[in-house]
Amino acid sequence: MNVLLIGSGGREHALAWRLAASPLLTKLYAAPGNPGIAREAELVGLDVDDHDAVRRFCLDHGIDLVVVGPEAPLVAGLADDLRQVGIRVFGPSKAAAQLEGSKGFTKDLCARFGIPTGAYRRFSALEPAKAYVREQGAPIVIKADGLAAGKGVTVAMTLEDALEALDACFDGSFGSAGAEVVVEEFLTGEEASFFCLCDGITALPFGTAQDHKRVGDGDTGPNTGGMGAYSPAPVMTPEIVERTMREIVEPTMRGMAELGHPFQGVLFVGLMIGEEGPKLIEYNVRFGDPECQVLMMRLKEDLLVLLNAAVDGQLAHTSARWREETALTVVMAARGYPASPEKGSVIRGVDAAGRDDVEIFHAGTALRDGALVANGGRVLNVTAMGASAGMAQTLAYEAVARIDWPEGFYRRDIGWRAVEREKA
Repeated sequence: MNVLLIGSGGREHALAWRLAASPLLTKLYAAPGNPGIAREAELVGLDVDDHDAVRRFCLDHGIDLVVVGPEAPLVAGLADDLRQVGIRVFGPSKAAAQLEGSKGFTKDLCARFGIPTGAYRRFSALEPAKAYVREQGAPIVIKADGLAAGKGVTVAMTLEDALEALDACFDGSFGSAGAEVVVEEFLTGEEASFFCLCDGITALPFGTAQDHKRVGDGDTGPNTGGMGAYSPAPVMTPEIVERTMREIVEPTMRGMAELGHPFQGVLFVGLMIGEEGPKLIEYNVRFGDPECQVLMMRLKEDLLVLLNAAVDGQLAHTSARWREETALTVVMAARGYPASPEKGSVIRGVDAAGRDDVEIFHAGTALRDGALVANGGRVLNVTAMGASAGMAQTLAYEAVARIDWPEGFYRRDIGWRAVEREKA
């Protein structure tokens, strides 16, 4: 099979790494890719926002499957435009991608189909939103309705923070994504990520993980796209997985089908596990980043076989098997992230950091005059497998120490919840 992978981050490097191992693969292309992905695929200089150009490439190169990594092309309708000319795509339609593209759409879906989530209100003007927040008090959650590159959500612990977050949304800080705002109840408990492969009818459970959104040790500082993750998530017990499927995933699949938007692709379920059980925080319509990296390390199946089953409506006849070990990834980020990451600094020692049980996934790198340089906020994902969370953590940080990049930084406590559980 000839496969085109869309994307350029650590998630896409992990997907490329797994796809390249499939006996079914004839040729793997990636657009635009990165220097790490270039080891697994041929990079092509496609503008993925130009859907006509992507279609022409697929038709000219006999592409049998397109795998869309990031959310923006899905929300923009790339999958629809490719399917119109008979190109097979792993990823939801534009209408189904509203599950991530519009926070309000998802909350309304939950209300209509009885899916447990926090109470909420939608606002399209600043002053009514502020009045509601003053009435509710803090803590409270402020979300820009649309896509904001992972930066449109504020968990406001004070009324002042909540009002400032509303100002940021409505003054254009997040562009059109902030034209409408969802104000949500603050949920308490332990967060977890749950994934399903979906074919429009069947949802196949596809692993659990926990990530670390805050930039600093001890879960301090501003939210980021994720500073690290590990899999499996101990809080996702068999009972919680069963309840998540029955109370959240299955009614969502039925609801989307009833609305005329059957969901096909990967459904990323962001959960809060509290005293009442799992509640939905948000949906994403693609693999998490950096959760994908730890899932790909643990997956025992041929990824390409599973993606084909999702596209062809055959997930009811498939299964996913996982290694029992723990996978853990540490994000190495550029100085200044998440506000203003510094680009261009040279990174050395990446090849030497790898081992049989360690993979270095490139997230925001480039080659300049033959040298590997930082080209984004989150730059490397140092990912290790271990017999326990503690072992995986040790191996990952040993690999981080072998990388020579003074201008980078990272959290030093990734996996702390799982490690504490092991000590208890």
